[in-house]
Amino acid sequence: MSLLGTFSRALSRTRENLGGRLRQLLGTGRVLDRALLEELEEILLAADLGVGTTEAVVERLRLAARNDAGTPLVELIEAQILAEMRAGAATMAVPVDEGLRVILVVGVNGAGKTTTIGKLAHRLRGEGHKVLIAAADTFRAAAIEQLETWAKRAQAEFVRSVPGADPASVAFDGLSAARARGCDTLLVDTAGRLQNKRNLMQELEKMSRVLSRQLPGAPHEVLLVLDGTTGQNALSQARLFTDATGVNGLVITKLDGTARGGIALAIHRELGIPVRWVGVGEGLDDLQPFDAGAYARALFEELDLDA
Repeated sequence: MSLLGTFSRALSRTRENLGGRLRQLLGTGRVLDRALLEELEEILLAADLGVGTTEAVVERLRLAARNDAGTPLVELIEAQILAEMRAGAATMAVPVDEGLRVILVVGVNGAGKTTTIGKLAHRLRGEGHKVLIAAADTFRAAAIEQLETWAKRAQAEFVRSVPGADPASVAFDGLSAARARGCDTLLVDTAGRLQNKRNLMQELEKMSRVLSRQLPGAPHEVLLVLDGTTGQNALSQARLFTDATGVNGLVITKLDGTARGGIALAIHRELGIPVRWVGVGEGLDDLQPFDAGAYARALFEELDLDA
C-alpha cells in the first residue's frame, strides 16, 4: 500500500468527521464571508487542529481566496494545511557511517511507547542497521518482558536489568553493550512518566546527562511518543517533556483510532517539533514516516462537496 493509501486508511475517522461537516458548510454554494470562516474555525477546532493553527489556516485561506477566486474552497483549505505542515515533513535518518546513534524514547504510560520502539527497531533493521534496545523502564517488570518480546520480533539486540535498577545505569550499560556488539543504533526505553511528576522528569534529565558523558552529543534523538486519541492533552504533554528532555521529534500513535487527527498539526505549529513517525495500526510494519503532503491529501481525499 502506498503512503497516501496508508494515511488515508488511518485518517478515515478524522476525514469522515471533517468531511461531513465541510460538505454541509461548503456544498451549498455559499460564498467565502465572515460567517462561513467562523463556522470553518469551529470545524477545524473540532478536528483538534488547535486554536493557533486554526487561526493561521483561516487567515491563510482568507488571503488565498482573494487571489484564487476560482479555486474550490476545499482545495484552498487543503493547501493551507499543507503549508502549515511542510516544515515537519522530515524523517529520521540514522546513517551507519556516523557511528553509534542514541535515541531516547519518552512518553506517558499507555501512549504506545513500547510497541513504537519495537516497530522502529524492525524498520531500522530492514534498512540494514544493527539495533540494540535498552530496557531502562525498570519500574515495571512487565514492561521489561514486553519490550524483550518486541526486540525478539524485530531481531534486535537487547539489554535489561533487574526491576528497580537505576534507569540511568541501564542506559549506560546499553551504550557500552551497543559499542561492544558493533551496533550503530541504540534505542533507550524509559518509564511511562506522568508529566506532572517533577522527580520523574529529573530522572530523564539524569539519563540524558549520563549518555552525554559517555558519548558526546548523545542522545542524538529524543522521540516523544504521543497517543493521538488524547487530543489537546497530547499538546500539554509535549510541552512538559520538551522542557525536561529537549524533545526534537514526535511519534503520533493510534492515528487510526481517532476522529481528531489534526493534533499532529497543532503540536508541530505550537512547539515547532516535527512529527517523525505515525502509528497506523498494530502490526510490526505499522509505523510510517510522516509525510505532510500525504497527511493533508488524506484528510480531504474523495471529499465530494456535491454529495
